[in-house]
Amino acid sequence: MNDGKPNWWSRPSTAPEAAKIPSPPPADGGDDGDGDFPLPAPQPPVEAEAVADAGTTEISDVSRPAPAPEAESAPGPEPEPVPAVLLTKEQPADAPVADAPQAPAAPAQPAPQPLHAPDEYRTPPYGEPGPWAPAPPVQHPAASVPPQAQVPAPPQAPGPVAPVPPQQAAVPPVPPQQGGTAPWMQYDPWGGAVGGVGVLPAPAKKSRKGLALAGALVFALVTGVIGGGIGAYVERNGGLTTVELPQADGGDTDRAPESVAGIAASALPGVVTLHVSGGGSSGTGTGFVLDTKGHILTNNHVVDAAESSGDITVTFSSGETARAKIVGKDTGYDLAVVQVTGVSGLRPLPLGNSDNVRVGDPVVAIGAPFDLSNTVTSGIISAKERPITAGGEKGDGTDISYVDALQTDAPINPGNSGGPLLDSKGRVIGINSAIRAAGGSGDGDGGGAGQPGSIGLGFAIPINQGKRVAEELINTGKATHPVIGVSLDMQFNGDGARVGEKGKDGAASVTPGGPAASAGLRPGDVITKVDGQRVHNGEELIVKIRAHRPGDKLRLTLTRGGKELTKTLTLGSSQGT
Repeated sequence: MNDGKPNWWSRPSTAPEAAKIPSPPPADGGDDGDGDFPLPAPQPPVEAEAVADAGTTEISDVSRPAPAPEAESAPGPEPEPVPAVLLTKEQPADAPVADAPQAPAAPAQPAPQPLHAPDEYRTPPYGEPGPWAPAPPVQHPAASVPPQAQVPAPPQAPGPVAPVPPQQAAVPPVPPQQGGTAPWMQYDPWGGAVGGVGVLPAPAKKSRKGLALAGALVFALVTGVIGGGIGAYVERNGGLTTVELPQADGGDTDRAPESVAGIAASALPGVVTLHVSGGGSSGTGTGFVLDTKGHILTNNHVVDAAESSGDITVTFSSGETARAKIVGKDTGYDLAVVQVTGVSGLRPLPLGNSDNVRVGDPVVAIGAPFDLSNTVTSGIISAKERPITAGGEKGDGTDISYVDALQTDAPINPGNSGGPLLDSKGRVIGINSAIRAAGGSGDGDGGGAGQPGSIGLGFAIPINQGKRVAEELINTGKATHPVIGVSLDMQFNGDGARVGEKGKDGAASVTPGGPAASAGLRPGDVITKVDGQRVHNGEELIVKIRAHRPGDKLRLTLTRGGKELTKTLTLGSSQGT
């Protein structure tokens, strides 16, 4: 009979529990359900008010509520009402019920009916007998549920028993057992658990964010290891491929003619390196080609060792070599001319005018310092008309050279002697001859070890003087020196050049009939100026005179007896050595 109320039944795999409970004999009072039903054994009285207040059937702490369903009614006389009996998990459904004292009979209630007909293919739910309803989502407890303990049924009180209400009331929370989790609570398919008690929480879904984070960390670790390995390999091996460094293309190799590179390119073919040996000594110097006949100009101190029976080898910038011989040399000017034969393609250097040179003009020096052929250095003209003397190793003064030199800061070192000093147009304006070292003077003859190096004080014979001497050496083998015909007192410490009282070997200090005697100079006169330029000693006077040609006229300023006089004379000539 379906009257719209839920019908309760127990485990479906067995007969309904209510059918297994023996029915007591009907009591007097008719079928109105008001009579009492005595139980086989007296039971403790149960107060109906307590049961009614709880609103639910008393159950064990570890059992599910299992109200027995009413047996299906059959046609015929109406069955007598059966009193409600509390069952536990371990109490068999067909166990005899203990006798209980008689209690006033409660009014009969209509038997509840199930919502659905029993399913013969149903499977029993996990746990103890309880309501059959559509299975809820599986809820896994936080820990395994310990086995249910057998709890005896509470004693029944004699007297009337309150009927089980048709719908289940909320079950109060049950504290968890020691060492486990809360026991399974009653599940109501028509309503949720009160306060979430007795229902296990749904399993938490695995966080995709956590998985993504873990994957990212693993990926970063792997890529870091791989990247570190690649970086170490690249650092040790210089890269994964062959290294090719960027480089400019060939471009234009031409240089402006007035640049140092342009000057060097045009002058180097006309510059030679000389290797000289003889007289127990050897040296290296430089020279440059004067003409196509093979004449080469250099310093006298470069070839002096080969004067009598020496050997001179000339090496051109192309690497070609040739033997050379001395054409002429002059100690006073420190110049010499050698000649090579059988050499074609000679490149003579153009000669400039040293009188037009100004201080600060750029210059280029080419030579073979310390036998380093074709060395190019550059600088400027630092000064003009520097009176210098070089040589004097013989001690008698016959090897001393007097030069009214051009001073340059272009680096000149031993081996540069005899090389050209070029102006910005590549023309020769001087012959590099001497340097001033930190400890004193020195020449650039490129001699043995211990030669001083350049400190930026180099000196060159002006090309105007060199040209005249070279022409005389080529034409006659000798050079002429301009003279005034006096013997100077080289020990005079005053300002100027003093004419000596006596000449060499007791001869007269003023040569009779010479230029000085004709001009009226006397012994003891002190010459202070030459053509208006001051002279401070005898060496400077010689330098100023040799800067001119024989036959040139000079105006001399002198002092005699405290008076200043001016004399004009014409330079004479003497044969050089």
